[in-house]
Amino acid sequence: MKYGFIGCGNMGGAVARALSRETKDILVCDRSGKARALAQELGIGYGDSAAIAGSCDRIFLAVKPHMMQQCLAPLRDLLAERRPLLITMAAGLEIRQIEDFAGTALPVIRMMPNTPTAIGKGMIQYCRSSLVTDEVLADWLRDMRFCGVLDELEERLIDAASALSGCGPAYMYLFLEALADGAVACGIPRAKAMEYAAMTMTGAAEMVLTTKQHPGALKDAVCSPGGSTIAGVRALEQHGFRGAAMDCVIAAYQKNQELGK
Repeated sequence: MKYGFIGCGNMGGAVARALSRETKDILVCDRSGKARALAQELGIGYGDSAAIAGSCDRIFLAVKPHMMQQCLAPLRDLLAERRPLLITMAAGLEIRQIEDFAGTALPVIRMMPNTPTAIGKGMIQYCRSSLVTDEVLADWLRDMRFCGVLDELEERLIDAASALSGCGPAYMYLFLEALADGAVACGIPRAKAMEYAAMTMTGAAEMVLTTKQHPGALKDAVCSPGGSTIAGVRALEQHGFRGAAMDCVIAAYQKNQELGK
């Protein structure tokens, strides 16, 4: 098999789902049984970690950080013999730690995806060990093209990036739900309020990406003097919106650093 997934929860499943649009040469496993259902849905293979270590050329490690050492320990001999590419998405764990857990220096890619990867709208940062050749990296990036945007980043910045884009969908959902709740309080039906909020968030994000304008300038363009928008912005500022948004990213970053210790 070309690809294997050891662990297939929300994040691993999101990547497997997107990758399956490029290839069905995928074998998945996990401890909960979710992987079996996903394999049936996507038309890919299901096995166990030993089968994956013994047959897959590229192995995604999609287990929780505190489980990584326990996961790799029984696979050490197979990994040393076959020397597959390991692709870790465990928050807080550096490449050197993955190599230590595997018992030998292997080609390793460290990636930080987010759940919109499942629909091809992911924001994924990655870095690689010196053993990952340019050819292997280029081939992996081609296979991952249905996942979203992939951006190479220094490893020292991966935890900070994950605190924004990896954790960020949860912050967006929270804000989206709150906006919809406000509209419902004003009389808009719930389903319409959710759609309006989601499309507004999507459109605003696309404006930033497409126009390359600073979000402050785009905000100013909506805020007419003495208008309703600036009244809403004022309410957000009175409740410390920007400070809270900054603090949530900083808190997630600090937690990521704790996970690697």
